[in-house]
Amino acid sequence: MEGLISKYIEAEGVDIALVLSTADPDAILEYLEAHPDKRGLYFLDVDLGHAIDGITLGMKIRETDPLAKIVFITTHAEMAVLTFRYKIHAMDFIVKDQAEETADMRTLECIQAAYQRYLEEAHSEPKYFKVDANGEIWNVLHDDILFFETNSEVEKRVILHTEKGELDFRGTLREVAALVPAFYRCHKSFLVNTDKITRVDKIMKEVKMTNGAVVLVAAKKMTELVGMMGER
Repeated sequence: MEGLISKYIEAEGVDIALVLSTADPDAILEYLEAHPDKRGLYFLDVDLGHAIDGITLGMKIRETDPLAKIVFITTHAEMAVLTFRYKIHAMDFIVKDQAEETADMRTLECIQAAYQRYLEEAHSEPKYFKVDANGEIWNVLHDDILFFETNSEVEKRVILHTEKGELDFRGTLREVAALVPAFYRCHKSFLVNTDKITRVDKIMKEVKMTNGAVVLVAAKKMTELVGMMGER
């Protein structure tokens, strides 16, 4: 695998680097912890001879690298269904016991496809907000977020609202605002995605979101917010 990939990179002259090759899944997790913003292509075996199997490793990779391209190369073809069950969204599932030329061709096709997607994403890269909610790590697309709200019942807690539900996590609205500069701090307790506003009520000093939720707007923020909405 190392030789195949290295030869491809050298022959094609593409902006790709082979950064890690290991039999230890912990080494991959340690690398991801040190390089959390990677958009990598990962070739994984299912049976790793370790407490962490390839499916579990794929899930952990997806948590840290939400734009990861994951390919399983394994003799366990029956395990492919698990990649759907656990929402890993594998790019491909290559069975080892097919002809070597076929497996090599599929591997190179995955590299080519992943690189093409990388180039496309570079022009329209989706942004994610990482949330640690009750020990679970969520990567939420900015476009899916309606607004953030200070938890009025628990100090230094923030509630993230989407169409599908809420996530409560530790933090302050000021800290969140620094991470999502495109969102608007319309009130001391609210930070909104202005793309998700359906109505502005200047009299009641509030806005209505796409899910029907009502968000308060500070009087001194209303003029600026109306101006922002009018520019669209």
